[in-house]
Amino acid sequence: MPSNGVQRREVHRHDRYLRMKPLNVADYRRLAKKRLPRGMFEYIDRGTEDEVGLRGIRNALDATKLCQNLLNDVSQPDTSTTVFGKKLPIPVIISPTAVAGLVWHDGEVHLARAAGSMGIPFCVATQSMTSMEDIAERAKGTDLWFQLYVFEDRSLTRDLLVRAKALGIRNLLFTADTPRSPKKEWNMRNGFGIPIKPSVAGGLDLLAHPRWSFSVMLRYILTTGMPTYAHYPPEYRTSITRASVWDNVKLARKLTWDDFAEVRRQWDGNLVLKGVLTPSDAGRALKLGADGIVVSCHGGRNMDCAPTAIDALPRIADAVDGRMTILADSGIRRGSDIAKYIATGADAVLIGRATLYGTATAGEKGARDVLEILREELDHCMAFTGQARLDDITADLIWKQTPAVG
Repeated sequence: MPSNGVQRREVHRHDRYLRMKPLNVADYRRLAKKRLPRGMFEYIDRGTEDEVGLRGIRNALDATKLCQNLLNDVSQPDTSTTVFGKKLPIPVIISPTAVAGLVWHDGEVHLARAAGSMGIPFCVATQSMTSMEDIAERAKGTDLWFQLYVFEDRSLTRDLLVRAKALGIRNLLFTADTPRSPKKEWNMRNGFGIPIKPSVAGGLDLLAHPRWSFSVMLRYILTTGMPTYAHYPPEYRTSITRASVWDNVKLARKLTWDDFAEVRRQWDGNLVLKGVLTPSDAGRALKLGADGIVVSCHGGRNMDCAPTAIDALPRIADAVDGRMTILADSGIRRGSDIAKYIATGADAVLIGRATLYGTATAGEKGARDVLEILREELDHCMAFTGQARLDDITADLIWKQTPAVG
């Protein structure tokens, strides 16, 4: 465990963080960039290939304008919604992120506790550094979801479903949009990836960020050991510094609708297909018994030339026509971004990077503060647009510029 001196320094830095008073997600991003090693920060922050997709997400959200409506009673906007029968105070679920446990010591637990304190769900990642059982025990009261990547060994996938059921998890996100490992050139140049490969550049990066090196990585080494993917069976588990030598736990290279149908037969809770960008895929998921979908371009981290989620969402929502729950993600940095996704057809959103920035800055408190900022900004956006209830946010709220005449 860290010495008392290290703990006092962490408290001092935390107090200094409080005095800085970050005002928005961008502030937290800057603080996270300062605290994290460059390789780690760019691993969570950047996109793939030429980052056309990453830039496109922000451009598409910025280009979506909302109408300002006057003289409506917006003294107490109701930001709540209901997803799969559960009322949420804000239309947000914490997205599964594999590296949350590396941005802060026990980062998944801190994120889950932040979600629980806000009354929203936390989705556990297949490649989490902390097991779903440990998160459930240490973040009691948090509504846990589970994200499923399918292993080459389908029996190991079935074991994950059994474990999730045993914990009372009812919502499963079947992630289907990663048929290959994306080409993330920034990680290659930084010498950073999973597995983490020792390099001169990486070593210098760690030396330049002693706070992270001591309070996160060294703390793991001195307590539980080098982090591993906690959902791998013990006999296949390796540290994040070693590539897996077992084909069994590699993500399935061949993944088809038959796999989705098989999971549907095995899972008696709500099944959500993540990564949908076309009406045809949404329709097929519906026919196979999906309870919901996540319209997602994976935050610009997978297919660089994919359409943005907010551009794909209206056509998908029209095709689904209220017959299943529609969630959406990618690029949310403001409360108004949440409103834009709701207006274009989503019932709620998933948030990934924004809360990772908060967690990297101040653990549970940082993540909770980011969520509170987004809640307040959503409240303000609803007031300015004249909407008293989240359910009142529809496509009619989107500003459609009248073409010039002549």
